[in-house]
Amino acid sequence: MTAPLHEPTAEAAPSAADEAAVATAGVKAVQGRSLGRIAWGRLKRDKLALTGGVVVLVLIVIALLAPVITNLVGQDPNDYHENLIDPLFGTPTGSLGGISGDHLLGVEPVNGRDIFARIVYGAQISLLVGFLSAVVAVILGTVLGILAGFFGGWVDSVISRVMDGLLAFPQLLFIIALVSVMPNSMLGLTGTGVRVFVMILVIGFFGWPYIGRVVRGQTLSLREREYVEAARSLGAGRFYILFKELLPNLVAPIIVYTTMMIPTNILTEAALSFLGVGVKPPTASWGQMLSSAIDYYDSDPMYMVVPGVAIFITVLAFNLFGDGVRDALDPKGSR
Repeated sequence: MTAPLHEPTAEAAPSAADEAAVATAGVKAVQGRSLGRIAWGRLKRDKLALTGGVVVLVLIVIALLAPVITNLVGQDPNDYHENLIDPLFGTPTGSLGGISGDHLLGVEPVNGRDIFARIVYGAQISLLVGFLSAVVAVILGTVLGILAGFFGGWVDSVISRVMDGLLAFPQLLFIIALVSVMPNSMLGLTGTGVRVFVMILVIGFFGWPYIGRVVRGQTLSLREREYVEAARSLGAGRFYILFKELLPNLVAPIIVYTTMMIPTNILTEAALSFLGVGVKPPTASWGQMLSSAIDYYDSDPMYMVVPGVAIFITVLAFNLFGDGVRDALDPKGSR
């Protein structure tokens, strides 16, 4: 008997590649995450910070769309409604400072201007001064701080002594004196525009030493890192190291300090307007409204409560958001 011509053969053993493919089947590949995505993940878990950020965005939208919002409610910040004022006491008729369907937050004593419209327009002044003065301070503080920390020597000594002098200078008194002697027109600006411009420059100028000291301290540490030494060994110039190696690593503390600086600037603007050296009437300002409300705090308390609450909510929202950003970018840092 002859053997069959064809015998069944055993199945080929699985290869190592096939086993690896089976083992990793259904497993999602691990993807690297940037520092920004990691920080955003931490920030999303902080509900208070997100709430503060949402309030800040709402305030920015309100300030940008102030004309649209006031048109929707049918009110203008400078329209007088003297028919809503008690001629004997000069206070709004009705309860809670004249709050009604037409006047959502009531009206001002004596002249009857709509408080809601003036609060909305007052947000423009507060946020404009707060943001732009922070930009001035950040630019000056970053440039001078990084130069002082990197070059050291006499450069560091001069810049540090200037910072010490500005930190000891009475900022509020200087702004009051400067605004009082400013002309009514300058650089194409007139009236309120001149005062806003001066406040932005002066608040930013006196604010840069705070961020300058932070940037200088961080630069002193970063300039000794290995990647800076590697850049030097490859022949990189000083300004390349400053703006390509050091500055990107200073973004996190700069962002954090900026978010903490804005509410301080808003309070400074409110204080200046409260003292009468901020924006001129009839331009709406929260601090100016508080100053006018002093004479009516007992007969019309809502006139003082509304701008006070507006300042409180704005500053609190920025502080909560700033704390969250700091924790997200520097989770190991202490409050």
